[in-house]
Amino acid sequence: MASPVDLASLPLDELTRFVTQALQEKPFRAKQLFHWLHQRGATSFEEMSDLSKALRQKLAQVAELVTVTKDLEQRSADGTIKYRFRTADGKLIESVYMPSPDRKTLCVSTQVGCAMGCRFCATATLGLVRHLKPSEIVAQVHAVNREVRRNEGLDTLRPLTNLVFMGMGEPLHNFENVKTALELLESEEGPNFSSRHITVSTVGLVPMIERFAAETDVKLAISLNASNDETRERIMPVNKRWKIAELLDAVRRFPVKQGRRVTFEYVLMEGVNDSDENARELAALLGGLPVKVNLIQYNENPGLGFASTRDNRAAAFQRILEAQDVPAFIRANRGRDIAAACGQLANVEVAP
Repeated sequence: MASPVDLASLPLDELTRFVTQALQEKPFRAKQLFHWLHQRGATSFEEMSDLSKALRQKLAQVAELVTVTKDLEQRSADGTIKYRFRTADGKLIESVYMPSPDRKTLCVSTQVGCAMGCRFCATATLGLVRHLKPSEIVAQVHAVNREVRRNEGLDTLRPLTNLVFMGMGEPLHNFENVKTALELLESEEGPNFSSRHITVSTVGLVPMIERFAAETDVKLAISLNASNDETRERIMPVNKRWKIAELLDAVRRFPVKQGRRVTFEYVLMEGVNDSDENARELAALLGGLPVKVNLIQYNENPGLGFASTRDNRAAAFQRILEAQDVPAFIRANRGRDIAAACGQLANVEVAP
């Protein structure tokens, strides 16, 4: 028997072909089905009340709804909520909801674990278990939309306003599935997220940055974290394959359109990459590029051997960059008390 069709991984054009050719149904049924999947986030065929019982039975025979189930919810003192989701095959992933007065942001995972091996990152300790399917990526968004609607008493189907692909995994290592997920999330017939409100982060897979630029329209963030190759190779193995100069060449070719200015993320670690000399080196690297730098004081992970840069050192680092006309911002770390902050996602339960 053929494997059931993963409906929630199909963009509307592919879903239409499936509905009209495999099921011999009218094209408008595909749009109805797509609305249920990606506007309402349906998790069962029974919910799809405007589809006939016969069609729902037919779908159940040849297709499946791949989704995720909430396994754990942890709330931070700063309002951040970390959700641990369980996939159909029992794997665990985490998503982080960060509400603020002007936006509701979700940090999305793209893999179970991660293969990049960054020495300071808790997710790296898991290794790569597998890629997430497009349906599993978007299912995180649908699930948190449901949670926010219920918890905050909202009527809108899509309370989330912003998405950052900065959770577990390296998005460009799972590029095809991430690309499909972006198409689903940006669809006018689905959640209809604006490309300006979606950011995808990478450790710097140089060949994939060119594809990302050509085949998507969302924003790019690069996890740089060092001002020279020696330091970056020590903390980020990816730099042994693609040096900083190659990475910056890819950024220079990145199309600056529709507000797609590249963001560099720089995690400040005490005594590793936070000196005045490091700041001057970084300013020299980035000078003249249409970029900005987000400075992130390291979120400590027990056993990894790194410490967070102190506030005064982070501020001094920022001043040096800005004096060289490199826009730099010290990013507030959200959810540290529940291991939900940048670099802390490792399926660890922490009591706030």
